[in-house]
Amino acid sequence: MADKFLHERIYRGSESVNRLASVPITLCGAGALGSLLADNLARQGFCQWKVIDRDRIDEHNVGTQLYGESEIGAWKVEVLRNRLFRAVGVEIEPVAKELTERTAPTLLKGSGLIIDTFDNSSSRQLVQDRCRAEGVPCLHVGLFADYAEVIWDEAYRVPRDVAGDVCEYPLARNLVLLAVAIASESLIRFVLEGARSGWSVTLRDFAIRPLETEAVASSQLSVASSQ
Repeated sequence: MADKFLHERIYRGSESVNRLASVPITLCGAGALGSLLADNLARQGFCQWKVIDRDRIDEHNVGTQLYGESEIGAWKVEVLRNRLFRAVGVEIEPVAKELTERTAPTLLKGSGLIIDTFDNSSSRQLVQDRCRAEGVPCLHVGLFADYAEVIWDEAYRVPRDVAGDVCEYPLARNLVLLAVAIASESLIRFVLEGARSGWSVTLRDFAIRPLETEAVASSQLSVASSQ
């Protein structure tokens, strides 16, 4: 019988899609990577979500994020909640708060899997510290200009922040979409097979490569931007 996940069930099997629905995800960041990852993964069967982001939608977000002009000024997490519910009937827990050293233990509690798409080093470091302290699997996804990385936490080094306005950076939408597709498949393979594979992407030469552990330790990212 047809349902909203029909094609995924045919491709992966009903048992696999049901397993995706059982995993509680905490998504850190609802910008370019976060909003599009949530939309993509929810349409593949992930149904349990907490999304943390303190920002409102700005005009410059419209080109690279899930949001539209009519939603400028609204909280990202609230708009994302409405969009996912309308799209596939998935309810998320929206958290329009800043992740800090004080709030991190509470906000990240109960996570089965954490996705880090934050756009600054201090927030990424807090996520990494909590994940390592609690033993929670975490996938970090970051991008800047022509380059993106999808890296599981055990091989991840938090990059330095770029100088200047965090919102003023070069970014191609197609790079965002490539990173989202690769991160989505990496997450699904982890849940279904236990595989943890890291990837790098460069848009100009259209290259997608598995990351070597040594290369990850000296990451090319000077900033991991997602907002």
